[in-house]
Amino acid sequence: MSSVMNLNVNPVVKGALTFIPGVSSILPEGGGQTNSARYCYGVWMKHMVMLHQSGMRAVPGTLAELGPGRSLGTGLAAMLCGVNHYYALDVVEHSSVESNLRVFDELVEMFQKRMPRPVKGWPDYDPYLDASLFPRHILTDEVLKRTLAPARVARIRNAIVRPQTSGPEITIKYMAPWSDASVIRPESVDVIMSHAVLTEVADPKSTYKALHSWLKPGGLMSHQIGFTFHYFTGEWNGYWGCPESIWKIFKGRRPFVMNRLPCSAHLDLIEKQGFKYVCKLKQYRDGIRRAKLATQWRSLSDDDLYCAGVFVQVAK
Repeated sequence: MSSVMNLNVNPVVKGALTFIPGVSSILPEGGGQTNSARYCYGVWMKHMVMLHQSGMRAVPGTLAELGPGRSLGTGLAAMLCGVNHYYALDVVEHSSVESNLRVFDELVEMFQKRMPRPVKGWPDYDPYLDASLFPRHILTDEVLKRTLAPARVARIRNAIVRPQTSGPEITIKYMAPWSDASVIRPESVDVIMSHAVLTEVADPKSTYKALHSWLKPGGLMSHQIGFTFHYFTGEWNGYWGCPESIWKIFKGRRPFVMNRLPCSAHLDLIEKQGFKYVCKLKQYRDGIRRAKLATQWRSLSDDDLYCAGVFVQVAK
């Protein structure tokens, strides 16, 4: 009973309001911080550098991103590093041409200036950067001269504004909502990535199956999966103390919400698809204690209970 009494009622009330027709459209939208060029620059740099450490020796030609959020900035950063074909898949259409152009123009300037990584964050990849905190071992002057050539930048910009009329050399396909694996041809993607997204997919099993189908043999996936969610008790893992009856009210009719799967469940789904790990890092943090867990979560292992995040890269 104490876990119920300690819950923050505001998110539960907001969830209940979604059952009223028309209310969802006026509630604050999600989509994370990806309307910031600085944020997107850092996200792509982290995944790119860690992929290089995991065996990727060149920026991929084709990239698929799950959950780009409020802009396509992370994928656009990848294109400025050499990606030619970018698939962006989301449950809700958050971004717009205007926001994408603003972020894109800022990203061009950041790469032209070889800006250092914005924040240290986790996992720490500073040891793989040069003294100026830039990945010059990957983005050499020769590489950036090619990827930032004015004609190529103009083609990417055109693909943002008029994706249907962009040439075959540079393509951007933004699919929101997507719900069927057939939206991408099987075995056609070099690299798939997501950042703070996979804890919010409604059907994780089908999602991991789709990711496996899209990836080329030998292709790589890079996911940062965060399990922190402070809405209920102020503690990052307080949602495991929320009874199912209240959680259902919180979920309401939101188009996406945390699936509450622990780290081991995500890793199990990845392994069952046949992926092979090339990098697996976990981050731990104190949170609510076992005595406060709701009935259905009392069998969580200690590792799951205190695993606040995992950074995983796998090969097909």
